[in-house]
Amino acid sequence: MRRPPPRTLRGQLTAGLVTLLALACLAVGITTALALRGFLMGRLDEQLTAYGGRFAASLEHEAEPDADNRPDTRGQADSTFGARLVNDTVTQAAVVDDAADRPVQLTSGDRHALAGVPVDGNGHSIRLSALGKYRVTAVQGDDQDTLITGLPLRPVEETVHRLEAVEAVLFGAALVATGTAAALWVRISLRPLRTVTARAAEVASLPLASGAIDMPGPLPDTDPRTEVGQVGTALNHMLGHVENALTSRQASEERLRHFAADASHELRTPVANIRGHAELALRHQGPVPAEVRHALERIDGESQRMTRVVDDLLLLARLDAGRPLEHEPVDLTLLILNAADDARAAGPAHHWRLVLPEEPVIVTGDAHRLQQAIGNLLANARTHTPPGTDVTITLTTDRTGACVDVRDNGPGIPEEIQPEVFGRFVRADHARSRSTGSTGSTGLGLAIVHAVITAHGGTATVTSSPGHTTFRLTLPH
Repeated sequence: MRRPPPRTLRGQLTAGLVTLLALACLAVGITTALALRGFLMGRLDEQLTAYGGRFAASLEHEAEPDADNRPDTRGQADSTFGARLVNDTVTQAAVVDDAADRPVQLTSGDRHALAGVPVDGNGHSIRLSALGKYRVTAVQGDDQDTLITGLPLRPVEETVHRLEAVEAVLFGAALVATGTAAALWVRISLRPLRTVTARAAEVASLPLASGAIDMPGPLPDTDPRTEVGQVGTALNHMLGHVENALTSRQASEERLRHFAADASHELRTPVANIRGHAELALRHQGPVPAEVRHALERIDGESQRMTRVVDDLLLLARLDAGRPLEHEPVDLTLLILNAADDARAAGPAHHWRLVLPEEPVIVTGDAHRLQQAIGNLLANARTHTPPGTDVTITLTTDRTGACVDVRDNGPGIPEEIQPEVFGRFVRADHARSRSTGSTGSTGLGLAIVHAVITAHGGTATVTSSPGHTTFRLTLPH
């Protein structure tokens, strides 16, 4: 299986340095081996030139019985090869062995190779089956014959191979040492970059959408003359802009919360007065024209709706301000039963089903606010689905806490609205049927659900498609 290349910058730089060094070592090794081989071959050619054809010329007298006519091996190195050719035919061939000649048995291929050596006095490489590789030179003899003298190439090859082995060991050790040093050097050089990465990861893990947060300080020692320093400087500028934007956003949200809270407080009294005067006028004993009574009833209905909106805004303002909730044991099963009874009374045309565990489920929290959150979910299912819709409330538990699912088979929530369905004043009335008459919904019910559950340390989520919508509330024990 092929090993994947390194992905980190440190790994890539280290691998690149080691690869470049390996290529340099390979080039040096090849160059030195070729240079040494060329030098040794040149020495062999000089030695062959110095020998001339003396040993090869003396071979023609090898058959003479007189000892004075034996081949001349004086000054010839061991394994020196000599051959005499007449009309491209080898007549004699011998090799020096312990200062004496020894005949050589040549194959037809050897004879053909010897006959093909150019008579130019230069060195040529051939291979003899009985002797191996030889460097030979051919000269013209006095008797119109060809005299070939050769020296073995084995010493040259052994020397070159020994050099290659030494270079392999030295270069291998150099690569290991250089790779280790390069890894340390790259690690030290990239230390500022790791600091930049750690700071960026720290910022990325911050809940930037949650409001006021403490941004980490700027990176120290950012040298703009280096690439890493330039990245650090850019990151510092970006962090400054992000911090300013978050501060501005937080200030704007605080002003909006204060405005909503103040406006709600200021509206409670006049709305209550309007509602009181409308109720008083409706209780008048005297005759009241039908148009006036209808107008008074509308004023009373709208004032009640305005009262609910003001109360919801005040609740959200308190939750946004972090007002502490009660932390008492709450029977979640009982809350769901009561909320389901209220839902049946308000929406008798819907089919309400409960799936509850046999044992009561107890959580810690504010019973009134949890009752309001569950009631809002059921009211949302009743309000935005047509009569006859099945609504199922399921309560389950596990080791981490309790889970409440409110599932209906209504038209569903448009996909583009689902990410912001828990926002304030968000409505999906164009897709989910409404049966609330002229009052409609305030768009704050699901926002209150999310705020209450979040204040309890839980989560509120929704999944929806045509014919299937599920709101899920999770609460810790």
